[in-house]
This record gives sequence, C-alpha cells and structure tokens, in this order.
Amino acid sequence: MSLLDTKYNTAPFSKIKAEEYLPIIQKEIENTQKEIDAITNNPEAPTFENTIEALEFTGEVLDRVTSMFFNLNSAETNDTIQKQAQEISPILTEFGNDIRLNEALFKRVKAVYDQKDSLDLTPEQTTLLDKKYKGFSRNGANLPEDKKQELRAIDKELSQLSLKFGEHVLAETQKFELLITDEKDLAGLPEGTVEAAKNLAESKEKEGWLFTLDYPSYIPFATYAENRDLRKQMSLAFGSKAFHNDELDNQEIVLKIAKLRHQRANLLGYQTHAHFVLEERMAETPEKVNSFLQELLEKAKPAAEAEFNKLTEFAKATDGIDTLQKWDSAFYTEKLKQQLFNLDDEKLKPYFQLENVEKGAFEVANRLYGLQFEEINDIDKYNEEVTTYKVTDADDNFVAIFYTDYHPRPGKRNGAWMTVYKNQYVKDGENSRPHISIVCNFTRPTATKPSLLTFNEVTTLFHEFGHALHGMLANTTYPSLSGTSVFWDFVELPSQVMENWCYEKEALELFAKHYETGEVIPMEYVAKIKESATFMEGMQTVRQLSFGLLDMSWHGIDPSNVTDVQQHENEAFASTKLYPDTPETCMSTAFSHIFQGGYSSGYYSYKWAEVLDADAFEYFLEKGIFNKEVASKFKDFVLSQGGTQNPMELYKKFRGAEPKPEALLKRAGLIPA
Repeated sequence: MSLLDTKYNTAPFSKIKAEEYLPIIQKEIENTQKEIDAITNNPEAPTFENTIEALEFTGEVLDRVTSMFFNLNSAETNDTIQKQAQEISPILTEFGNDIRLNEALFKRVKAVYDQKDSLDLTPEQTTLLDKKYKGFSRNGANLPEDKKQELRAIDKELSQLSLKFGEHVLAETQKFELLITDEKDLAGLPEGTVEAAKNLAESKEKEGWLFTLDYPSYIPFATYAENRDLRKQMSLAFGSKAFHNDELDNQEIVLKIAKLRHQRANLLGYQTHAHFVLEERMAETPEKVNSFLQELLEKAKPAAEAEFNKLTEFAKATDGIDTLQKWDSAFYTEKLKQQLFNLDDEKLKPYFQLENVEKGAFEVANRLYGLQFEEINDIDKYNEEVTTYKVTDADDNFVAIFYTDYHPRPGKRNGAWMTVYKNQYVKDGENSRPHISIVCNFTRPTATKPSLLTFNEVTTLFHEFGHALHGMLANTTYPSLSGTSVFWDFVELPSQVMENWCYEKEALELFAKHYETGEVIPMEYVAKIKESATFMEGMQTVRQLSFGLLDMSWHGIDPSNVTDVQQHENEAFASTKLYPDTPETCMSTAFSHIFQGGYSSGYYSYKWAEVLDADAFEYFLEKGIFNKEVASKFKDFVLSQGGTQNPMELYKKFRGAEPKPEALLKRAGLIPA
C-alpha cells in the first residue's frame, strides 16, 4: 500500500514516526533516481514530453514526505526530528546536485531547449522549459568536474549551517524566561496577558507570572509593561538571540553563510549572491533593488525623523524620559496612539475572537471567489490543535484541503507561515488539487477568555490566508509552476493585498463582533482603525527598509573582509538609524528570513509587493471591495496562474498597467492623497 494511500491523498502524519523520516526519504531518493535514470537512458531522441515533462513529474512522494518533515521541524520539532534534519538536509542537497550536475540528463534538457523556437509550446510549457534549463545552467551544469565538486561541498555545508542557525534561534527563544513574583511589576499589562503568564508559570510549577520571547508573550510585554527596567531586560534578550559568544552563538555561522554564498555565486560566474538570486526576480539586479530601497528611504526618512522627535517629546513630557531607547518604542508609541486616537488593542481585542476572525477570512474568500470551508475530522494531523477543512467552490467542486495551526507551544518556532503539503497539477486529464497549511502563534484561550487577537494578529491571519488562497486557487498544469511557485518578489502580493480587507467597514462588519455580547464593532472604532493605519508609518517604513538594506549588505557585496558581524550590521543600518545603538544586541544572528528561510537577497520584496498590493487594492476600492469582476480578474490573472508567466505581464493583465509606487506612498501618508 502506498504511503500516500489516504483520504484525499493527504499527508500521512500518523503513519510515520519521527525516526522513520530518514530511511523513508533515502528510499524515495532511490525511487526518484530510478525515474531520472529512465529519462536519461531513454533511447528515443529528447522531446518536451519525454524529457522536460517527464522530469517535472519525478519524485512526487519524495517532495510530499520532505514537505511534511520540514514543516514538522518548524511547527512540532523535537530532538529526534532535529537530529534527523541534520542528516536529511545534506542528503537532499547532495541529491539535488546529483540531478543538476547529471551531464547526460542536462544534455537531453539542453537538446530540447536549443530547439525551443521550433517547438509549438504553450506559454506555460515555454516557462517550464526555461525553468528546467536554468535549473541546470544556473546551478553548475556547465562547470568543469573539479568546480562541480567544489559546488557540491559548498551546498552541503550551507544546508547544514542554515539548519544549525535555526536550531540556535529556537533554543535561544525557548531558553529565556522572565519570572515575575511581585505583582506591582505587572502594572500596565492587559488582563489576558497576565492570566496567560500565570497559566504558563503554573504549567512549569513555578510561583508567579512567567514571560517568554514567544510573540504572544513578548509583544504585549514590550507594549504595555510600565516597568522600564523589565522592558529593557526583555528587549535585550529578544535582540540578542544567538549573540552571547556561547554554544548557541550564530556570529560565525552568519559569516560562513555569507562567504559561502558569495563563493558559490562567483563559481557560477556571478559577481555576488544577490546578482545570482535577482536574475530570477522581478527586480532583476542589485542596483535596481538598492535604488528602490533608497528612493523609498528618501521619501520616508523625513517623516520617520519627525515621528521620532514627536515620540521623544511625548515620552519626556509623560515620564521625564531623556533618551528614548528601543525598549521604549512600542510602549510610548502605543500610549501616544491612545492619546491621539483613543484606541488601543485592549479596546479592540474583544471584537476579534480568533474563531470569528477566521470565519471572516472565509467569508471574504466566499464573497470574492465563491469558496466554502467545511471542517472535517477524518484526515491525519500532526498535533491535536491543528484544524482541517475541505474547501469547495460555488458549484461544490473540490478545491483544496486546508490546515490551520494557531497557537505557540514548545517545539514550534515563532512567527507565521504558509506551507504546501501537496501542489496542484494536471496529469492524465485529472486536476489534482492542493493541500495547504497556515501556521501562526496567537494568544491561547485562557480559563476565562477565548483567544482574542490584537489588530496586528488579525492582519497576520489575513496575510497568511492570502498566501493560502494563492496555493488553493492554483490552476496550472505543472506542479513546479503552481500556486506560490512564483518570483519571490511577487509571492507577497496575494498575502499583502488580503490585509486591506481588515481596514474596511464592509468586511469588518462580517466578523468583528464582541465575544460576549455579539455587538458589531462600533463604527467610530472602524474609522479610528483606518485613521490610525498610517500612524508612525514613516518609522515603520524605515524599519522595514533597514532590514532590506541589511540583507543586501550581506549578499550584494564580497563579504570576505567582514570579520565583525555587529560592526557590519551597524554600518548597514547607519542611514536608517533613529534609536541609540545597544551593544548587547545584534539582528543578523537571529535574522531567520535571510539565513534560514528563502529571503536572502529578497527581503526588499515585502516593500516591493506593498507597491503591487496598494496599486491592486486601489482597483478594488474604485469598483467596490467585493466587486466580482475585479475579484475574478485577480483570481484568473494572479491567484490561479502561479509562475506560468512573467509576473509583470500577469499583473498588467489584471490591472491594465504597471503598478505605480505613488499608490503605496499615498496609502502610507508619505505623500498627499
């Protein structure tokens, strides 16, 4: 019986024990290699069908099992899984190189590629052929044998280093605890946060209130705790993860990763890692990225400095604070916001019960795209807290399987992300539908309250749900071009555009209801949410740009001479600096997006996609936020197309023109509307 012989062919979590992943993956590598050998040894002349298409459909079980494994390593890890990951990652890297550096296979791919102009291919087939050829040519297929071996060694080391980086960050996050035993030190903290801290302390058999670096604990503490010394303690712990010169320190790993990526790029004929990466992005070159970041910085910096001065004056007038520090940022920003708008998260949270917000996201998807979500309980989960849904369209056709996992727990990394357990594709006339998951870290329900979300958490849920829709509504032929398999600086458009509905009265009325009374959120709150949306936007923009500049500083240069991680970081941040430096902290050592995730040379894409999403949502606003015509165009030209065509071409089909940065600057209040 096949491993995937399950209902809807879903991930068979209960069939695989943690220690079995390595042998199963090794077995599936052997099976995939046999499929590759059959293509390579085919006596017939290479064609699109017997080479490119055949290669596209190899290794499905291997892909499915590895996606299960790596999501477990993020959402449900333990010592066994982490130990297996250290073995599995280099094996998969080696196998990937076995394929890309297989001369006989590349010869067949190149033979098809060389005659592409005479083949009668669809745009999607042309894209697939181009992608397959570049998968070889951009990864060493044209290198001499000694250089190929060098590339293999670099790739193997990089895969192990990025895993180790992530393990250190997780261990550091989970190691820190702040135990408060004096009730007066809880001053300012919301009731729900205090209750959650009490529950956590009790679960660890401790007296008092326990706070951690997990977001639902850390963020409210940084925002509301009146005890400045304790805010400082939390802030320094959060900002110094993997920066303590101990066994969990990531400084050497950061330097090694940056240098190995540069070596790899040079080996392949590229000036820097950023030149290599950006060749396959909408932005195309590091020069374009840097000028994009600098252009936004020029517009945002004056606003950010004015906001910072205002915040500094406010903190001095309120509490006599002479020098505003990083641990004062969230606290006084929230206080000033309350003073200006009489609006804070604690006022809003009763209207954002997690279950209602989720239903609201589902209802928005229903009104836009006709989707329906039915909870089902007959498929495997990796944890009891995971909820599973069957997704259908307006005609009751099966669209997708959808998993949600919302709360922090030991073994789960911070943040929020979307995962694909099975891609959508069409094979033998059947449209095989996708399996999509979103993972978040929202405040748990307590004995007296359900899970109530901050407004920021509401937008996070909608953001990840936007990624999920991109995966669920995929409608392409080939799995490697399906769903979110798009240029990296295009992938955030579907997620970021979804956040816009959280600010609209018409959408909020669907789900923002008081958890006790059922009362719809008062309209003056909605007006204030919209009004305060651009509050401190200059500082927020500069902060985002600083992360993009830090990313480019590691990957858009030759880092051979960089020896001090913190000094290098401070230089990268110089043009965006507002707060005094804190010598105890360093961002790079815990910057998982670029050193563990897929965002190296790509962090700018959040801002890039904001330009796209502001421009796209302007179209919805012109026609109505639930306008079927605009929604249908967005679905047909963006959500369902995956990576089948150049994203700018797809965007122009949807919008009729290229996006204008003015839409973002207007929405952010950085230029007049």
